[in-house]
Amino acid sequence: MSFTTKIIIVQLLGFTPILLLAQGALDKTHLNFDTAGKKDIIDIGRSLLHEKPRPPSTEKKTIYFSILPVSTGVPGGGTAAFTSTTAGFYLGDRATTYLSSVSFTPYFNLKARYGLPIRSNIWLNNNNWLIQGDTRFLVYPQYTWGLGGGQPASDRLLVNYNYIRFYQGVLKKITSYFFAGIGYNLDYYIDIENNDSNTPNNSVAAFTHYATGTSADQNSFSSGPSFILLYDTRKNDLNPIPGVYANLIYRYNAEVLGTTEPWQSVYADFRKYVALTNGGPKNILAFWTYYWTVLGTAAPYLELPTIGMDPYNRSGRGIQQNRYRGKSLIYFESEYRRDITQNGLLGFVLFANINSATQQQSNRFQYWNPAGGGGLRIKFNKKSDTNICIDYGASKNFSTFIVGLGEAF
Repeated sequence: MSFTTKIIIVQLLGFTPILLLAQGALDKTHLNFDTAGKKDIIDIGRSLLHEKPRPPSTEKKTIYFSILPVSTGVPGGGTAAFTSTTAGFYLGDRATTYLSSVSFTPYFNLKARYGLPIRSNIWLNNNNWLIQGDTRFLVYPQYTWGLGGGQPASDRLLVNYNYIRFYQGVLKKITSYFFAGIGYNLDYYIDIENNDSNTPNNSVAAFTHYATGTSADQNSFSSGPSFILLYDTRKNDLNPIPGVYANLIYRYNAEVLGTTEPWQSVYADFRKYVALTNGGPKNILAFWTYYWTVLGTAAPYLELPTIGMDPYNRSGRGIQQNRYRGKSLIYFESEYRRDITQNGLLGFVLFANINSATQQQSNRFQYWNPAGGGGLRIKFNKKSDTNICIDYGASKNFSTFIVGLGEAF
């Protein structure tokens, strides 16, 4: 039995008892979020403008918007302006239907670096169907450090490319909280080249010692179906309440759909949220782990599992995106979430994470890379329970601020 197979079996066995317990114990996740006595930035704005307070959560408003324009650093250096917009809405009975969400986070700067990403999770009435989407068009360079760990922070190469992603998935409810479905995944990397003025003669292939998808000015195209299993007791993925999330995705990139050479991947994700008190201000411990691996030897370099490049680009707070890459990557994170004010307007988090990517020669997890930090939470929209999240994360030789809407996981 291969090491990859053992990892997947261990994770699935670890999920089983928790999922069985959750089946009967987490019906409370279907209760509507009570906004009585809660306050957000919109309330403060209405108060300053001497407008009437909004009614409590019994109103049947169709959609709840949250918008945050900021400036932040981008991979490859420099800053860019971006506007993070989330929309939360219900497409069915609120007692039995999860909150659907759409996130749009365009960014740009004056150096022709920009991105147009949009993500969606659409829950139909009674959660009978889930429609997932992830579409991106990105133009910007990113650093790479090669495969595995142990490299000095300065031993890096700036790689330039344009990127198009088109992921779509449709899942059907099998039983309460459990869903299965299929999807289609397309990744297109265009004009991959060294963009580092410090190493003008060093090709991506020579730096990484990896042949597939690293030739100068090469395009990398991967296309194929995915098969998805999902167990989710969370009512709101923008700010999860106590519950369980488990996701297993198998992807096959097929020549008949345009892939140069077939390759496969497996992504297994598990999250658990534990309430430390039965009432009052939020007081939650959250745990997240995932295992991501490619099967075979034909996966393009930029498709290999990489820290910060998980499906939601939320892992590795405090670690530079792409810092660790390998044919397999394993990740653990825990976070403490606590309200500061009784009305939920302000809160804070403390988090720590650790990851490891397999070494190129031995294919073993040899180096473990920790990071940690904390953050402030400001309630933007109490109706969708959306927070402005301002986090500071740090690891060896790197630190950063992360600003966005919605919790990291």
